[in-house]
Amino acid sequence: MDKQITIYHGSEKIVERPVFGEGKKNNDFGRGFYCTASEELAKEWAVSSLRDGFSNCYTLNTEYLNILHLNSPDYTILNWIAVLVEHRLFSIKTPVARRAKRYLIDNFGVNVNAFDVITGYRADDSYFDYAESFLNNGITVQQLARAMQLGKLGEQIVLKSEFAFSMLKYEGFGAARKDRYYVCRKARDDEASRLYLEILEEESDGLYIQDIMRGEIKNDDPRIPGNISGQGTVGTR
Repeated sequence: MDKQITIYHGSEKIVERPVFGEGKKNNDFGRGFYCTASEELAKEWAVSSLRDGFSNCYTLNTEYLNILHLNSPDYTILNWIAVLVEHRLFSIKTPVARRAKRYLIDNFGVNVNAFDVITGYRADDSYFDYAESFLNNGITVQQLARAMQLGKLGEQIVLKSEFAFSMLKYEGFGAARKDRYYVCRKARDDEASRLYLEILEEESDGLYIQDIMRGEIKNDDPRIPGNISGQGTVGTR
C-alpha cells in the first residue's frame, strides 16, 4: 500500500499551514486536523447555504505514523460511539443516557491521543442524531449500525500528533461553490434522513443501550455489529 496519500480539508478559508494544537476540543475525536480522502466530500464540508469554501489539498507520509482505524474489523460501532460521547456535547435527556455515557467510555473507549492519526466515521448532523438517539435508548445498536451506512459520508482522517503534522505537505486548493456543493450536501443528508425514518418504522428486537448495560455486554459479544471495513483506508505500521 502506498505510504504517501493525498487528503483534503474542507474550509471557508485557505489553510496552507495547519497548526498543531488548534481546533475545537469538542470535535468527534477531540482536537485535531480533520480531513478526508475525497476531494468532493471536502468541498461539501467546506460550504454552507450562505458561503463558498475551499478544498485544501495535502500529501501525508504515513510510513512511520501510528494509525488507529476505528472502522476496521478490530473495532465495533460501540468503540466509535464511545469516542464520540467522550468528546462531543450530547443532549443527555434521561438517567439512562447519563449511565450509558459512562458505560460506553469505560467499556468501549479508545485513547485516541495515543495515536498520530485516526480514521473513522464523520459525525455530521445526521450521524450525530443517530448516535444521540442510541445514547438516549431510542434505537438499537443494530439500527445504529445500519444508520451509519446511510448518506455515504465516507471516512474522515484526523491528524492528532505534532509528528503527524510534520509529515503533512500543502499542495494547493480548489474552490468549492455553495450553489453546487451545498445542494449535494443537502441532498445526501435528506436521503439519509428519509432512509433512517424507514429504519425506525421497522420492528427491532435488537439491543438497546439499556440492554447492553444490564447484560454487561462487551466488545466480544457476537450480537454487537462489526464494522464495515472503511473506504479509503490508509496504511498502519
